[in-house]
Amino acid sequence: MDQRVMNLEIRFMHQERTIQELNDIVCRQEAVLEKLERELRQVQEQLQQVIPSMNRTEEEEEPPPHY
Repeated sequence: MDQRVMNLEIRFMHQERTIQELNDIVCRQEAVLEKLERELRQVQEQLQQVIPSMNRTEEEEEPPPHY
């Protein structure tokens, strides 16, 4: 009986460590995703400034200056 309890405790410790490692990985991935989302928004904003007509619908498009 004591050996079974000890085996269960060892298994529990391994599972706890694995859960913590997975949690750390998920947290790092979340930080990376947030950074990538910010960078993507910045690139989209820059692209809109550089090439506005490619990102606008026909209704949003401003008429050329000679009109």
